[in-house]
Amino acid sequence: QDLSAVFYQTLYADNRYKSKSSQKKVAEDLSSVQVLSDGDSVSEDAQAALVRGKQLASGIFLTKDIVNAPHNVLNSLSLADTARRIADESTDGCITCEVLDKDECEKRGMGAFLGVARGSETEPQFIHLTYKPPTGDVKKKVGVIGKGLLFDTGGYNIKTQMMSLMKFDCGGAAAVLGAARAIGALQPEGVEAHFIVAACENMINEKAVVPSDILTASNGKTIEVLNTDAEGRLTLADALVFADKEIEAESIIELSTLTGACMISLGKSIAGLWTSDDDLATELDSVSKKTGDKTWRMPLADEYMEQLTGGNSYADLKNIGAGPYGGAITAALFLQHFVSKKKPFAHIDIAGPVWSDKSGATGYGAQLVVEWVRRQGL
Repeated sequence: QDLSAVFYQTLYADNRYKSKSSQKKVAEDLSSVQVLSDGDSVSEDAQAALVRGKQLASGIFLTKDIVNAPHNVLNSLSLADTARRIADESTDGCITCEVLDKDECEKRGMGAFLGVARGSETEPQFIHLTYKPPTGDVKKKVGVIGKGLLFDTGGYNIKTQMMSLMKFDCGGAAAVLGAARAIGALQPEGVEAHFIVAACENMINEKAVVPSDILTASNGKTIEVLNTDAEGRLTLADALVFADKEIEAESIIELSTLTGACMISLGKSIAGLWTSDDDLATELDSVSKKTGDKTWRMPLADEYMEQLTGGNSYADLKNIGAGPYGGAITAALFLQHFVSKKKPFAHIDIAGPVWSDKSGATGYGAQLVVEWVRRQGL
C-alpha cells in the first residue's frame, strides 16, 4: 500500500491554470509499471494493497488541489460543492453530505463562525460529511475538523506579509476533505467518522468584524475580538461545539494552519500537537511515524490561560494572548473552551508543513487523518 501511494503521488502535477505549452508533464510516456515479488505471482492481498495505495493517493491529490487553488476559483461555495462530490463518489454511498447555510448556523447560535464570515462576498458554508462503515457495525464515533478559511486577508488587522500565500489557510479543510475522499473508497470497518469544515473567508468590507467586537459562540461563551487576524480559532470554536455536542463524537482531532508562532517553534516540516489526553497523544505519535506526516507534542501550559481570561476584558475570552510570545500555546488553550474537558481532543497546527516554497501544496495531513480514523475501528 505504501509503495503504491508513494508511486502515485510522484505523478501529481497541477496544470489546471496553465496553458498547454507551459504544462508540466509527469511520466508522459509511461505505459505500465511492473511490481516484482518473491513468489511466482502477486497475491490477492498484494493486489488489494496496491489498489488501496491508489485510493489513498487520490485523497492526497484532492488535498493538494484544494490548497493550490486560487481564491477566485475556490471559495466557500465551491468547497461545499467539492464536499458534495466526495459524498456522491463514495463507494456504495458510504458518505453523506450536509451543508448548513447561514440561516441554519444562526439557529445553532454559531456567532463566532458567522462573525468571521461577515466580511465575505460569499455566504458561509458549514460542511458536514458523515462516513458509516458498510456493515453498520460501529465501535467508535469520531470527529475530524479542518480549518476552512478559503482566503485570509487578516481582516482589519490586515496582513503585512505572506498575503499571496493565504490561499493555503484552508489547509486543514483540505486535509480533512482529502481524507474523507480516501475513506469513502477504503471503507474502514468499525468506525463512524464525521468530517467538519466551517468554510468562509476573512475579508474586509463595511460589515466585517472590527477589533473590540464581542461574538458569542454556540456554547454561549463570549469572545472579545482583539485581533481580526486571529480568526481561524473563532470558526473552529463553533465547529468543535458541533462535533462535541450535536454529533457527540467520542474523540475529536482538529487540523488547522492556525499560527505563525508554531512555524517559528517547529519550522516548516513539523506540525505542533496539543492535547491533554496522553492516550490520544500516543496514538497520534504512532500514526505520525507510520504516515510520515510529522508531529511534535507541545505543552498546554495552564499558566498562560490568564492571558485569555484575565486582565481588562469585556467578555469570557479574548481571541489572542498578551504580547508576542507563546502564541501557538494560547491559541491551543483558546480551543479547549469549546470541547468537554473529559473528551479526548487534539489540536494539530499544520501551518508549517502544509506548504512548500518549491513545490506548493504538500498534501500534509490527509494520510495522518486516514490512518487515525482507520485505527479507531480496530
